[in-house]
Amino acid sequence: MRAVHRVAVVAVPPATTFDLSIPELVLGETTVNGRPGYRVRICTARPGPIATSSSLEVAVPHGLEAVDDADTVIVTGTGARDDVAPGVLAALRRASAAGKRVASICTGAFVLARAGLLDGRSATTYWAKSEEFSARYPAVLLRPDVLYVEDGNILTSAGLSAGIDLCLHLVRSDYGAATANAVARLVVAAPVRPGGQAQFIATPLPPETGTSLAATRAWALDRLDEALTRADLAAHATTSVRTLTRRFHDETGLSPLQWLLHQRVLRAQELLETTDLSMDQVARLSGLATTDSLRQHLSRRTGLTPSAYRAAFTQHPGSTG
Repeated sequence: MRAVHRVAVVAVPPATTFDLSIPELVLGETTVNGRPGYRVRICTARPGPIATSSSLEVAVPHGLEAVDDADTVIVTGTGARDDVAPGVLAALRRASAAGKRVASICTGAFVLARAGLLDGRSATTYWAKSEEFSARYPAVLLRPDVLYVEDGNILTSAGLSAGIDLCLHLVRSDYGAATANAVARLVVAAPVRPGGQAQFIATPLPPETGTSLAATRAWALDRLDEALTRADLAAHATTSVRTLTRRFHDETGLSPLQWLLHQRVLRAQELLETTDLSMDQVARLSGLATTDSLRQHLSRRTGLTPSAYRAAFTQHPGSTG
């Protein structure tokens, strides 16, 4: 039985209330084999009521000892810049030095940068604050056009709802795609949208901005085991291949064939986690065709072979996660 993963959410006043709610909303819904996957504690430098970016005050029950006790530390959005409590910065430095996973949502990246944790690393933040961020922290390799970035043990996300994508990515990394997709359904969010490459920098799909091809994507998801082409997708959408490709990119950030590959790898992950099918069957049913193709694409996505992935993320009977 895995131990419950301990998460400290650091509120830096004035805190962004929406961001502050995300980790508990997403991670708190995670169950694995009927047990909670995470224990989330919200903390701050001085426990008690803290200011927020809105008219609300929020009572934060825990102090920074929660950071020292955590496996993952998440700093949520804040209006603070130069006035971050020294204790918060010191706690974040200790966490990172100990190899803990340290993440930020939205403008929480300013706090990580002020602690010196982002120098020389790739990171992102809320796009509207990207110019200010780059001016303050030129040593950070800012990527303002992505939802979240993973660089070593440090993760940063863009603003507001991108924090949901980040937290779902954490669930997927810790407990697998099936659990993360189940949590996404519970919180009525888009399915997990990972884009991890060999360099461990995740560039997930941007939010889908339209619904014009939603029916075609749903149709394709029911036929991932078939050899679908762009022409097949265009015929279903009753449009030209050229128009389909443009609209697919506008709505998902990917070409049709890239999107299909992304979905097929996700299907393979779920089959490996939740069934005892052979590798040949997983490859065929996910549309990856061969075990060699399955191994290649899964290893590129996760760094694990199919058998190692199954051993790490198998969901046991009775799991609700």
